[in-house]
Amino acid sequence: MTWLLALILLPLAGSLVLAFLKGNDRAAVATALAVSIVEFLLIIPFWASYSPSGARIQQATTMDWIPSFGIHISFGTDGIALIMIAVIALLVPIVVGALGLTDKLPAGRSAGGFLSLILLQEAITIGVFAATDVFLFYVLFEIMLIPMYFLIGGYGGANRQYAAVKFFLYSFLGGLIMLASAIGAYSLASDKLGKGTFDWATLVTVVRDAPTGTQIWLFLGFFLAFAIKAPLVPFHTWLPDAAGQAPIGVAVLLVGVLDKVGTFGFLRYCLPMFPEASKALAPLVLILSVIGVLYGSILAAGQQDMKRFIAYVSIAHFGFIALGIFTFNEQAMVGSVSYMLNHSLSTGMLIVVIGLIVMRGGSSRISDYGGMAKVTPLLGGMLLLAGLSALSLPGTNSFVSEFLVLLGSFVDQPVYTILATVGMVLAAAYVLWLYQRIMQGPVRGDALVGVGGGPGTAIAPELGAKKAIKDLGGREIAILAPMVILIIGLGFYPKPMLDTITPSVQATLSAVQGGK
Repeated sequence: MTWLLALILLPLAGSLVLAFLKGNDRAAVATALAVSIVEFLLIIPFWASYSPSGARIQQATTMDWIPSFGIHISFGTDGIALIMIAVIALLVPIVVGALGLTDKLPAGRSAGGFLSLILLQEAITIGVFAATDVFLFYVLFEIMLIPMYFLIGGYGGANRQYAAVKFFLYSFLGGLIMLASAIGAYSLASDKLGKGTFDWATLVTVVRDAPTGTQIWLFLGFFLAFAIKAPLVPFHTWLPDAAGQAPIGVAVLLVGVLDKVGTFGFLRYCLPMFPEASKALAPLVLILSVIGVLYGSILAAGQQDMKRFIAYVSIAHFGFIALGIFTFNEQAMVGSVSYMLNHSLSTGMLIVVIGLIVMRGGSSRISDYGGMAKVTPLLGGMLLLAGLSALSLPGTNSFVSEFLVLLGSFVDQPVYTILATVGMVLAAAYVLWLYQRIMQGPVRGDALVGVGGGPGTAIAPELGAKKAIKDLGGREIAILAPMVILIIGLGFYPKPMLDTITPSVQATLSAVQGGK
């Protein structure tokens, strides 16, 4: 068994065990935490076994599934998939450990059921990034919607059913359109080879030689599915609703990991399989990317709900990622792939910190807070660090990603790049304004001052606080520590990440530039 198969099967087995622990929340949390920590530890030998200078796809495993149609259960990884699998393995134990600190489960819901879905989501998502059979990728692409649908619809906020259905229908429809294109690619392989296949490597060699018009139609099917998942404007409207209604831990996985399937799909499928179509339609994608950067930034600044704020920030960031991918410049594309990892870290930490704030104040409305840093200075510092990472301050992890995207994109697409830099200015404005409204000034707002309280309940009565608001405890610091270390560590020393990414990016660009 390869390390990759172990990474898929372990959380799947853990999910099945947790399904039988619905009546014992403490045992369920302990089991899920143990499984997720072991999963993360398996990343160490998995990463060590990967050679950046080796074959494009490594840790390959193939088993017959429906051989008469050329369909196999086939997995493998490259440097791009590797970093996304690693970030999933990092975020899941954080989500499990934060249960109860950032979210309270709805009445009648058990931790076992919730955590079983979390581990199932982890297993399927790793499978999506690792699939090297296009049909298997499609199946997992659609199946991954199921646990997320139940996590949002069963454990989310007041409008959770609407948000869950909207999320499911958007992504499911995109997947069906992608299936039509996958069947078209299968038919091309059948015509050229005498038999159909869904093997990714084979389809890359076959479809890339198809006429440009055929490529464009097939490209659009894949692109639409990935643009919805990413999401790019105008396919983004499901994300603010889903992220706003999802529990905090679910939002971490939704915004930090699942959305990256879209940008990963651009790199793994759209560019190498349809190089001529990718180049022909790149101007359209670049326009959508810049619109996303500016639109997401402007709407983020106007949000009154913290969780919806993060959704619009992510829409802006995905615009930067798509910009770097479709300029077909190595520096820009390396920046985009590293942005996929760094966005997961900065946004994941931002969501967790906001969850800690909401649990203390009982509200996600920004206007219900003010001066909180006077009461919770450590929590205020964590929000500031996560925010600075989100705006790509030098010395934080996101800076090198955004810098490489803009530096590389300017060489080939100076106009789009200049327009996108406006988003950097807006990011500084909306992040610092969020921090100022929540943490600075006098203690104010119903979430902190409220109307309740009594003698002895104020942590700082001289500041006007009437509610017992506590600063970060040891468990909360331990949950945030891995993200803090990576945000600062990758900010000053990104070389291991870049060395892993670069060969896979070069292989992707080679496939595009080697088109007709």
